[in-house]
Amino acid sequence: MAAQKLPIQTSDIIFPVLSTDFSTTLSSLKRSTLAISNRLRSIAADATFVCAVADAYNLPLVANERCGSWYIPLGRKKASAYFKSTDGHTGEWAFSLRRLNTQVLGLVGETNGCVVVDSTRRGKRMPDALSKTVPIWCAVWNRLLFPNDVPAGQLHTPPQSVSASEHSQMQDRIDGFVQQARQLGVDLDTLRKQISKPLRPLWITQDSALPAEPPEYSDFIPILLCTASRRVPGGEASEGGYVQGAGDDSEGWAHGLTAQLFWENQEELLRTEEADLPELIGRFVAQSSEVGQTEEAVLIKPTTSVYIAPLAQLAREHVADESVIVACSEQPDLELQRRWKSRYLHLKCGTGKLGSRDLRNEIQKIEPFLHNMDGKIGRILIGCQTGKDISVGVALAILCLYIDDSVLVPTC
Repeated sequence: MAAQKLPIQTSDIIFPVLSTDFSTTLSSLKRSTLAISNRLRSIAADATFVCAVADAYNLPLVANERCGSWYIPLGRKKASAYFKSTDGHTGEWAFSLRRLNTQVLGLVGETNGCVVVDSTRRGKRMPDALSKTVPIWCAVWNRLLFPNDVPAGQLHTPPQSVSASEHSQMQDRIDGFVQQARQLGVDLDTLRKQISKPLRPLWITQDSALPAEPPEYSDFIPILLCTASRRVPGGEASEGGYVQGAGDDSEGWAHGLTAQLFWENQEELLRTEEADLPELIGRFVAQSSEVGQTEEAVLIKPTTSVYIAPLAQLAREHVADESVIVACSEQPDLELQRRWKSRYLHLKCGTGKLGSRDLRNEIQKIEPFLHNMDGKIGRILIGCQTGKDISVGVALAILCLYIDDSVLVPTC
């Protein structure tokens, strides 16, 4: 008699009618836990902690974009920073020559420190941007600004997140980063007038004890690196519906809601049922778009000719003989194309992070387009959905290609 095969599937040991697709069930549970309402409540709770940190140290809040802005209420954010976690990934450590974050230097020179806010959704204690990218940034700027102060140029990392081996490897690369930064020709003398003491990173999490009185730092300028969310071991969500790093990668869950829209409408959003949130968010986004349609084109100073604006504003621009339009959108505007003819350039770009990837493929169209104008260019009008997203990258490319300190108009 042949031996009976052991059961190898759920259906072999449970009646087919009762068989459960466990994968589907688990996916459904995760979607429920990571619901929009849970995310927004988690953000609001974490923001309370962030504000408590700023108050305890009496320092201004700086959002590490884009995630950080979700955790800072309107009126509390004093500046934005752009420290990427990818510059802190193991073996890929970098000092970004494209993201110098000198605006943070200007702020801390005035306020003697700041609180940089970010989060992570991967069950980690803190994001790589705070544990490694910012410490590298501090060490490099210290060596640039205080070349004779050897201790100031040492790298400081949190031992609970960065091993001694990784710290040593990062330290070995600092000199190379400094050499690369020097080649940029940054006006260090002007920065030294703003920064009187070395920068020193310090780390704050929800496990940290906050001081009863704001501490004083006489030997360095504190850069407090605040991880907004508490750690959830093993994943993003806890049993109580709390979502670690709820504001991260908002393109995937927010239905167009931005940090600013959240804080402008937080009370209504937080009391709305999950099923009704997409419709409510859609209404807020539509209203925001209508407001954006009234915004004027903004001149990029000190140029006299490069402007950025929402796409809706471009539609109201009168055709001028020596002006050109660069429109960044999913589809070309046929009416603008008809009116502006050869002086209209469409760059096929989405919005947010995906749009920045699109721009890398489309940006090569700018140079031949402007050269075809035979030097007859008055205003360059650059538009995207908000006037503050992809259009900024295009404007930067044009500034790099055609404008220098002595020529403030395009020399195409």
